Amino acid sequence: MAALSTVIANGAKRAAYGAAQAARVLWYTGHYAYGRRKMGPLTEPGAAPYAEEFGSLDRQRLKDSFRELFRRDWKNIEAGLYKLPVDLRQPPSFAKLWKQSRDYLRDADKVARRKASRGHSEVYSMADKEKFPRYYLQNFHYQTDGWLSDSSADRYDMQVETLFTGAAGPMRRQALPFIRKALEGKDAGAATLLDMGCGTGRFLGEVKDNWPQLDVTALDLSPAYLGKARAALGRWKNITYLQANAEETGLPDGSFDVITAVYLFHELPPEVRERVASEIARLLKPGGTLVQADTIQYGDEPGFDILLENFPRGFHEPYYDSYCREDLDALFADEGLAKADQTVAFLSKVSIFVKQQR
Repeated sequence: MAALSTVIANGAKRAAYGAAQAARVLWYTGHYAYGRRKMGPLTEPGAAPYAEEFGSLDRQRLKDSFRELFRRDWKNIEAGLYKLPVDLRQPPSFAKLWKQSRDYLRDADKVARRKASRGHSEVYSMADKEKFPRYYLQNFHYQTDGWLSDSSADRYDMQVETLFTGAAGPMRRQALPFIRKALEGKDAGAATLLDMGCGTGRFLGEVKDNWPQLDVTALDLSPAYLGKARAALGRWKNITYLQANAEETGLPDGSFDVITAVYLFHELPPEVRERVASEIARLLKPGGTLVQADTIQYGDEPGFDILLENFPRGFHEPYYDSYCREDLDALFADEGLAKADQTVAFLSKVSIFVKQQR
């Protein structure tokens, strides 16, 4: 009877997870459709189409991979590798959803106008140029205010989930089992983790939900996004907030057992990637682990290569194509970080590198 009760309980949890995720996907897909319609085609009427390097999109594989991601997410939760996310453990706030939707739809009009005029330098004209590197002062994704305003930070998570039609959270969570493995045999209360480019703190919230005693440093260059992270993570202890460049953090050598970089490297110019990789190697303890989660690259899912090729054409992502061609294994090996593991999950890839003992 006890076994039967467990099966029934697990079945009920699985059904609740599936229903909640289906609702999320429908919600974000609707907003995605509106945004794509506003953005229009990749090439303007009368303009020559882009010369394409890759073949056509494998749409069936894209659908299958999307479903596989959610199946994997549930299996990881069911296996106890990480908890059911907080936003699925509590009922949604309809007032908050309405506000997010209204703001997203209004801003989509601005983003579309910016795309039509190739307006990606507004931030450069309004920012304090002495405080930020030049590559950072752009309207990435054509988004309003780039990374530098409170309103941008407020709408960012809605924009990201909409871009991936509800799959962003499950993709990020595929990094959590690797953090668990990196912490095996360690006292979580004595271990240290740096989230490099923490943004609004969405991923760190998942980390702290699973390891509340872990000593965490949240690092981001944007004061607005770091402030959003501070508010979002306010209920957790043992978090240090640091506004700094990822390539020059000012933190002591060998400070961290684990460093996470989630969707950071594709936003960096190639030469800056090298500097950030060097900084990560400096900050990791011998035997420490880098959990690097980002977009897939060319060849990871050959049927998706055309999707990756076209992405920076529809959004302002000036360093994306070079990232998709970057040899990550060689990049980190040059800094003494050896490839240890990897997994591909829908449009994301989690790569694990370990600092070699000297």
